[in-house]
Amino acid sequence: MQQFRFNLQESSSNMAGEDKEDAMLLAVLFEDDPAAGPEIRRRHMPAHLAFLERHGAQIRAAGPLQDSDGGAAGGLWLVEADDHAAVEALVKADPFWAAGLRRTVRLLGWNRVFADGRRLTEADAGG
Repeated sequence: MQQFRFNLQESSSNMAGEDKEDAMLLAVLFEDDPAAGPEIRRRHMPAHLAFLERHGAQIRAAGPLQDSDGGAAGGLWLVEADDHAAVEALVKADPFWAAGLRRTVRLLGWNRVFADGRRLTEADAGG
C-alpha cells in the first residue's frame, strides 16, 4: 500500500546561491514495492525521466537506490519546495507513483553544510 511517512524538521536553509527565502531543501526517500517487479520500472522509465526533466527546477537531483545485492530498492530526490504539499503533489504526479512502483515515501529536511570538498559558510548555505 502506498503511504507517506513525514519525518521532517522545518528548515529555512537553502542551497547556496538561491534567492527563495521560504523554500526548504528536502531529501525524498522512496522505497519500492518488491511485488511491483522490475518490468514496471523498465516500462515507465522513459515517462519518469521526462517527468524529472520537466520538474528540474524543483527536483535538483534524483537517482535510484540499490540494495546490497545491487537490485533496485527505491530512489532518492533532492527537492526544493515551499511546503510539504508541493512535494506530495510532485510525488503523486510521477509516473512511478501511478504505476504502483513506490511502497513508501519519506521526506526529510536537509541543510547543506559541506559541498565540493569544503565546509560551507552560513552565507554559502543561504543562512
